[in-house]
Amino acid sequence: AQDFRTRVAQVRTSNTDVAATAQQSIADMAALRFHDADMPEEEWVPAAGVPWFVTLFGRDSLIVSYQCMGYYTALARGTLRRLAQYQATERDDWRDAQPGKIPHELRHGELAHFHLIPHTPYYGTWDATPLYLIVLHETWRWTGDRGLLETYLPTAERCLEWIDRYGDLDGDGFQEYQTYSNQGYDNMSWKDSGNCVVYPDGSLVPQPKALCELQGYVYDAKRRLAEIYRVLGQPDRASELERQAATLRAAFNARFWLDELETFAFGLDPHKRPIASVASNPGHCLWTGIAEPDKAARVVRRLLQPDMWSGWGIRTLSAQHPAYNPFDYQVGAVWPHDNSLLAAGFKRYGFAAEASQVARGIFDAAAYFESHRLPEVFAGADRAATTFPVQYLGANIPQAWAAGSVFLLLRTLLGLRADAPNGRLYVHPTLPDWLPDVELTNLQVGGARLDLRAWQSGETSHWEVTRHEGPEIEVIAAPATPDAL
Repeated sequence: AQDFRTRVAQVRTSNTDVAATAQQSIADMAALRFHDADMPEEEWVPAAGVPWFVTLFGRDSLIVSYQCMGYYTALARGTLRRLAQYQATERDDWRDAQPGKIPHELRHGELAHFHLIPHTPYYGTWDATPLYLIVLHETWRWTGDRGLLETYLPTAERCLEWIDRYGDLDGDGFQEYQTYSNQGYDNMSWKDSGNCVVYPDGSLVPQPKALCELQGYVYDAKRRLAEIYRVLGQPDRASELERQAATLRAAFNARFWLDELETFAFGLDPHKRPIASVASNPGHCLWTGIAEPDKAARVVRRLLQPDMWSGWGIRTLSAQHPAYNPFDYQVGAVWPHDNSLLAAGFKRYGFAAEASQVARGIFDAAAYFESHRLPEVFAGADRAATTFPVQYLGANIPQAWAAGSVFLLLRTLLGLRADAPNGRLYVHPTLPDWLPDVELTNLQVGGARLDLRAWQSGETSHWEVTRHEGPEIEVIAAPATPDAL
């Protein structure tokens, strides 16, 4: 843990609640790492959470790695290595595996040893495979390590083949998930509880299901892999992936948009009918950039309406929905990691004030939990009614992607985007009144270490680099855009 503290980027701010939350999150990430004897010293893998998920989790480990970019890239390096080693090589319906698929969860113990459960590992997730491509590219952008691309390109190509061959079940260009195991999961995106994907009347949507965020993940993954192909001298493959991504974006915005709800459909049901339930999932379509800008603006407004905005964060499901339960896992509760991705999406489309609103809700909630430690999930009860965030019974505490939310929220407010291969770091701070100053020390961009300070003066946020060690990095003021990688 002490070694971790000397390597990880540190957070300083005059907002004592944010400072305390950041310090607790650093401690939690130190505790949730694991390192195997066959791994290089600079590589670690994040376990998902305590007590239920102290193991390798495809989706969780990848999202945590993304959240921690610039702070501690050892997590991404270890995650890319370990998940590549477990990438499926053959079809195994018991474990929901197909060639090229990235695993969901690995378990040990008697049940796994005697094959009474399929978690050896189990592959019942549809999002880990495109997320692998996103994290590979993002790690390269923060580290500048071309060797990562050369090492994991075969893994990435197998991911891409799985996306096109197995992820799209009916050949319509969209990702649909379905289990083939008698112990398989009914839901295979990040909302994976059995009751989380619901029609407007509250009834459960059967498989196969094409959730909206899966389309965004694939769009983002193909654009990122296209850039990797260009760097590796394969422009024709890059152009083809860019064409596929553009086709998917156009089809998605035409097919999933629900004008009367001012948001994207939760997904498409087995008959390709839009699931017209208002949920947090469309916010991920802003994080990935698949949403057209005019639609993104309406999604932002919709997610911050009182039925979705609890005051502590954005709920997983609208409070107006018949299935809504603020005390149920994914039909009304608030997840910090979900909100961190939503805030990043808001900022990507230029909605800085709205991103700040989400961040403040999460940091305000953290101040009420013991030691400022964010739990995996907390209740979606309205802030005005409770005056404090209500604990969710059974939540993992600590949880890696809850801790990682703090890092991504701060990176979002500072507008940090790395292009280490070209020796650049882009900065666009939009600090709110409640967070008048932030300093990140030991920020890692390529082989360089930076201390970056941002502060608010009037309506304007300013920044400066106060320390720079290692290779030259050009720090440039530039906002993100929907089309920027």
